[in-house]
Amino acid sequence: MLRPPAPESPGSSVFDLPIQPTSHTPQLNLPSPPNEAQSSDPDSLHSFVVISGGTGGNAICSAFGSKACYVLPVSDDGGSSSEIIRVLGGPSIGDIRSRLIRLIPSSPPSSPLDAIRHLLAYRLPAKCSEQEAREEWRQIVEGKSQLWKGIPKDRKEAIRGFLVHFESEVLKRAHREFSFVNGSIGNYFLAAAQGFFRSLPSAIFLFASITNSQANILPVIITSHTVTIAAELEDGARLVGQCEISHPVHSSPPQMNFSDSMHNISPDSSVDGMGEMVSSQKNIMFEPAGKDDEEEELSSRIKRIYYLNAYASEVYPSPNPDFLSSLNSNDILVYSCGSLWTSIMPVLAIRGVAAAIARSRSLKAKVLLLNSKNDRETGGYTATDYIYALANTLNAQYPGHQYSLGNAHTRYPISAFITDVVYLTGGKVPIDILKLTKLGVRCTEVAGDPRNDGTPMFSPSCVREAIKKVMVAGRA
Repeated sequence: MLRPPAPESPGSSVFDLPIQPTSHTPQLNLPSPPNEAQSSDPDSLHSFVVISGGTGGNAICSAFGSKACYVLPVSDDGGSSSEIIRVLGGPSIGDIRSRLIRLIPSSPPSSPLDAIRHLLAYRLPAKCSEQEAREEWRQIVEGKSQLWKGIPKDRKEAIRGFLVHFESEVLKRAHREFSFVNGSIGNYFLAAAQGFFRSLPSAIFLFASITNSQANILPVIITSHTVTIAAELEDGARLVGQCEISHPVHSSPPQMNFSDSMHNISPDSSVDGMGEMVSSQKNIMFEPAGKDDEEEELSSRIKRIYYLNAYASEVYPSPNPDFLSSLNSNDILVYSCGSLWTSIMPVLAIRGVAAAIARSRSLKAKVLLLNSKNDRETGGYTATDYIYALANTLNAQYPGHQYSLGNAHTRYPISAFITDVVYLTGGKVPIDILKLTKLGVRCTEVAGDPRNDGTPMFSPSCVREAIKKVMVAGRA
């Protein structure tokens, strides 16, 4: 005789979490509700590969329907991630956690799923003392915090188990004085799972399973090591770390902690081409206004983005095989809006990606969502500058095995990487439609949603409209 599960644990599978508030009668095996992306366009005939990072792509996720995979860099060294990297090492998981949270299915307030979303999206206060942050963290990790209210017991203990594991790993490195100020609970959970499994994809699967998410999120590099990017400027200067490139904090410049880095290098580091470079900066925090026009301009334009190992030598990591496979099994490639050089380029500046994009037999369109205004990374850029920057990055030559006569390097035309540019009415980035058309790139204009300063921004509805226009133009 089958026994019903205990009332405090509604549903035993990680895939069947009820979205309604729990009651005395457990609600079992309710079908998973459509997530934000699914509900917005259930009849979508297209599948997408979306290259994005940070918050730029989060706001438009629902435009791509249920058949989308998101490829994200793992090189962000700012915010809450900076402290995890400094003390524990490992790849950055902040952007991935942010996207996972965004793709949790919608659910009513006070439902179990909403309670889990609230917990994993919660951030310890930034304006508090270290002691106050530690006291609140202690309440959470011991299961006493009100944040646990409404979360079924089985999920609670599964999540709490990894938070306890995170606490244990931090205590092993007590001499590094981990700071919990401004810490993200979701980051702690994902970092603990990644360290426990020694696999970021496994950690992503666990996070998605516990939250009923059908999200298909691919880290561009599969590694257990800290991933560091650097920018070479046209004047020969070099900036190390995503924060220093995109939104530097006004403090001491970043330094490479060679002693800690070398100590942490794994014997199998040659497998993924990455060594362990641990940032010496502590708990980097910056205000959202840090990316506005007030930011200090770069001394010259960025020439290229590349990867560094623990010895400050350039390395050439291999891309996630699932990323390359996705380029041959989906219809549309989207270069999302957002930071060009620190969100998009780290995904493209990897050997093998250019050929996979250019030679794909499934991709019907390769679309760039052009930013409505420039930032620190792209000061003075036109739309043509964006196009050439992307094409030059993808056409970069990497050392290694050459399979052609005379070590010849294949250079693909721009249209092999980008077929369409979508720009917003009233955008501040100049666009020369005739020049782009001569390069083999179609231009599509759509109306965006206005920001407070009047600058348009991409929304799910205008992205869906743009994709429809692009596909109709492609069939013409």
